[in-house]
Amino acid sequence: QNNEFIFYAGPKEYDRLKSFNSGFENIIDFGWFSIVAMPLFWILKFFYSFLGNYGWSIILLTAVTRIPFIPIMYKSQQSMKKMQTIQPMMAEIKERYKDDAQKQQKEMMQLYKKHKVNPIGGCLPMVLQIPVFIALYNVLLKAIELRGAPFVFWITDLAVKDPYYIFPIVMGLTMVIQQKMTPSAMDPKQAKMMMLMPVVFTFMFLSFPVGLVIYWLVNNILGIAQQYYANQKADKKPAVAK
Repeated sequence: QNNEFIFYAGPKEYDRLKSFNSGFENIIDFGWFSIVAMPLFWILKFFYSFLGNYGWSIILLTAVTRIPFIPIMYKSQQSMKKMQTIQPMMAEIKERYKDDAQKQQKEMMQLYKKHKVNPIGGCLPMVLQIPVFIALYNVLLKAIELRGAPFVFWITDLAVKDPYYIFPIVMGLTMVIQQKMTPSAMDPKQAKMMMLMPVVFTFMFLSFPVGLVIYWLVNNILGIAQQYYANQKADKKPAVAK
């Protein structure tokens, strides 16, 4: 009786592994969100097939993956703008019912309902993007195709950190700009605490693969453009009446 075995020794390149028709491609594990990571990986490779550069492919992928979130983000931005507009009314309710927490909460809910405001609406887009972020992180970290893949200038490997930390710093600056543009109903102390977020994210991203930093940077730039549009449109609307 003859037994046949297929033995492979080489890089975990998806197309090469799949060509054996033995399920070898399944050894590439993109983590918990592999159901999201695999389509992202295929789309990335598709863009690369005609762009010939994984950096530009990541930028295009960022724009494409943002499209489904645009309506949700727009509604979130509208909700946050309304929250900012009704902030004086919220402060008035807090002062009037400071000794009656139950009544205060009831009045707040009525205020939200009257002005069609969702107090947690601003967090939804970020929560929905987390699986995409983690999935893309795993793709950039584990896909052998991106190892040694150049982008522009000093970026010669998208799978490692930016050697001069320029992209993470620029990314941090875009976070500051976006935060300044985003309406907020927080008190000044909370707002100052939130300003630490870009600093924390910048330090985190210093050691992240530059491909992932490019994704987040482009995502921020698109977010700034959308926030600018939302702010311009909101400013044209009449003030909220009490």
